[in-house]
Amino acid sequence: MRTMRGWRRWLIGGLACLCAVSMAAAGSRPLAVFAAASLKESLDGVEHAWEAAGHPKFVVSYAASSALARQIEQGAPADVFISADNRWMDYLQERKLIEPASRFALVRNALVLVAPARSSLQSLDLARKSDVLAALGDGRLAVAETTSVPAGVYAKQAMLKLGWWDAVAAHLAQGENVRATLEFVARGDTPLGIVYVTDARVEPRVKVLAAFAANTHEPIVYPAARTAQAMDAKLAAELLAFLRGKQAQAIFRDAGFADGR
Repeated sequence: MRTMRGWRRWLIGGLACLCAVSMAAAGSRPLAVFAAASLKESLDGVEHAWEAAGHPKFVVSYAASSALARQIEQGAPADVFISADNRWMDYLQERKLIEPASRFALVRNALVLVAPARSSLQSLDLARKSDVLAALGDGRLAVAETTSVPAGVYAKQAMLKLGWWDAVAAHLAQGENVRATLEFVARGDTPLGIVYVTDARVEPRVKVLAAFAANTHEPIVYPAARTAQAMDAKLAAELLAFLRGKQAQAIFRDAGFADGR
């Protein structure tokens, strides 16, 4: 029969083994990237190129930048974060949850007004509010959530600048991220929607009616950075360097993104 001291040693030893197994399991997981939903196709392509170059596979969680930033704040195991705006990267930096020295502007994007591909509309003059309202009719305008999701924040800025926010604010269909917004239009649930040009390019069920001028909203910049809790800081740094490299940047350009600089 074990003495109390023996039981204590056995318990401590068992806990140590469990911790070692847990740490080994954590250390063996793929690098985790949290990225804005609008990056999906291009970043999937970058992952294939990275793996083909002999690097270990990384996994990506796609969602609205706001949702991902809050998940990281709550302790989600992310090694790299790519936001669709500076606001949510700043949010994490202020809380010391990213490594500021690793941060850089990865790519840029643009906003467009889209309609279902089967729509009779071919184009719209965004400066003519009456034309936009006529095209909207009794329907709703699909946008990403306008207070926290970057695509929605940019869309609201553009509508305010063009003078038609007050007329459409009560007639919005707000998606949890830009891809949900795109789906509203693709299914024909809404006659119009505002998404990134890169989203419109990957969805054959929508067509672009107009592009928003760059001066109607803040620059659409996607910052990338290593998180402060990165499991493998060296590998995360290598991935960030790869994202900045010619091969990855060519993939982003092919998807419709502009250079981040």
